[in-house]
This record gives sequence, C-alpha cells and structure tokens, in this order.
Amino acid sequence: MATLKTMLPWTSTPLIINAPMAGYAGGALASAVTLSGGLGLVGSHFDMDALRSNLETASSTFSTDASLSTPKTLPVGVGLLLFILKLEVALPILSEFKPAVIWLFAAKQLSDYAEWASQIRAVSPDSKIWIQVGSVDAALEIAASAKPDVLVMQGADAGGHGFEKSAGIISLLPEASDALAREGFAHIPLIASGGIVDGRGVAAALALGASGVVMGTRFLAAKETVVHPTYQAAVLEARDGGKVTTRSKVFDELRGPNIWPEVYDGRSLVVQSYADHANGVGIDEIRKLHNEAVQGEESGFALELKGRAAIWAGTGVGLVRKVESARAIVEGVRSEAKEILSRVAKV
Repeated sequence: MATLKTMLPWTSTPLIINAPMAGYAGGALASAVTLSGGLGLVGSHFDMDALRSNLETASSTFSTDASLSTPKTLPVGVGLLLFILKLEVALPILSEFKPAVIWLFAAKQLSDYAEWASQIRAVSPDSKIWIQVGSVDAALEIAASAKPDVLVMQGADAGGHGFEKSAGIISLLPEASDALAREGFAHIPLIASGGIVDGRGVAAALALGASGVVMGTRFLAAKETVVHPTYQAAVLEARDGGKVTTRSKVFDELRGPNIWPEVYDGRSLVVQSYADHANGVGIDEIRKLHNEAVQGEESGFALELKGRAAIWAGTGVGLVRKVESARAIVEGVRSEAKEILSRVAKV
C-alpha cells in the first residue's frame, strides 16, 4: 500500500479504483473517483478521438485543483485493449496526456505486453504500467517479461471480460502473491478485482494481500457512468448474482464472429440471447434477433432478463441496490472497509 501511495499521492487508503469499462467509464467518472481519493480510470476501445475527449474532460476538471494539477502526469488512468488497438495509434495520446496509470489488458499474446510497456515508458516515463491478468502463470510470465509496476489479479467473479479459466479472487490472489514472491517479484503490488462491490469485499481483499481493489459492477450504478438507463435498471433489479449471471463466449458472438483472443470469455446477466443458446437455438438465429433488437430505442436491453444485448455484470450484482454519485460510492465503501478492519483487528 505504501508503494501505491508513492505512485498515487492524492489517494486515500484503502485504495478504491473504478474498472476501465470501455464505453462506460469516461472522463466524468474517472475524475470523480480521483477527486474522492481513489484512482479513476477511463476505458477505451480503438477510438482515440473518444479517449482524447474523455481525457480532456478529466484534465479540465483538475485544472483548478493545485493538489492534482501537476506537470508530470494526469491523475487518472487509461485502460487499453491491446488486441484491437495498434501501439502506434495509442502512443501519441499517451505522450500528450501522460496519464498516471496505463492499464493494459487482453493482448493477443502474453509476450506483447513487454513491447507495449517498453514503448509507453519511452514516451511517458512517469506513467505507471498496470497489467490485468487472471492466472498465476500469466502473472509470473508478465512479471518477468514486462516488468509491470502493478499487477491486477482478476478473479472469475468479475463482470465483463476475463480469463476463461480462472479462480475466484479468494484463492487466486494469495497463490499469485506466494508464487511471485518465490520468483523474486514480491515488490510488485497486487490489486484485487472480481466480485467486490462493498466494504466487506474490500476488507477481505486487503486481508488476502491486495494493495487496493477494483470495482466495475458497483460503478455501473454511479451517476457519472455512461450507461443506458435500462441497462442500469437491469443491474439494480438483479439478485442472486451467481445464478443471474454466467460466463460464456456466446456473448461475443452476438454481433458477429468473436474477435477476442481464445483465452477470454465474458460474464453477463443471463439475458434472452444466452437462454436461447442454452436451449439449443443456433447462433445465426440468435445473432439475427440480437441485431434487430439493438436497433430499437432500448438498444437491446430489457428488464427481467428479457433483453437481447449482453449486460456485463459480476456476481456481486445482487448487492448493488441504488444509483449514487461516484464520491458516495468511494467514500462509503472506504468507510465501511475501515470499520470492518478496525473491528476485526480487535478480535
């Protein structure tokens, strides 16, 4: 935690981070999380114009705050999906804005991270490289080759995309920590991700050895998140997260052939498209119905699991009950975690 405090001096402990949800986590959410003592992250696909706009929003927000306006880095992070983005396209915007954290995810090959890390450090040496992984073996290989400043360990409970074969964070993080220490990488902080939505999850992650936590599903109910109202309503409606969500590659087949690297799948609510798949309906028919639905006013989303479009959410979705500001989420979760840790320390 001390290492992360040095990297991110404006943050408070425990460190709360919003996931870099591409298309959902923009400049407004990222800046609100950072202003609350967390680390705000902007998600991106391949549209660098959209990323620029979001970073300009964040930069403008911080321009009047002397404690956050520094010449070295912008106090937010940027999430990059390596398998759909060309390095030479990303470097100019990273060089221009110099985000405090550059989060790399979903490379076609694990060996790609080393080249990305090297090139990014050349154009923005003060930015820190965070790499998201979902297995012990991947963590070890990336630690040795890319020398990340932080590893984000994503457990199988996470919403959205992750390693198809992964463990829950409760075993993944401590096993990875032990393995990294044995190989001489104990200095790399580990961040926990997957199924964490409240202070209880934060406290548990810290007990497992995490230096901070990432929350995605919880921030789908933040006022600053860019999300369709029906999507958000479906998240608030969902209960019994292990039952109402599932991991599957079929979610990436809905618009067309799956372009994600083979090791990845995604966790969504069990929407009608998945129900049809489970009942033996062919992908061509499912895709046809999906692509018709997304043209409508509701963009393919619906309540009661009747929608056609994927609604990415983790198993913690049943604990998300209301829409709040990002500040209320960060400060509320942090306060709850501190109270729990203080109480447990007296046992």
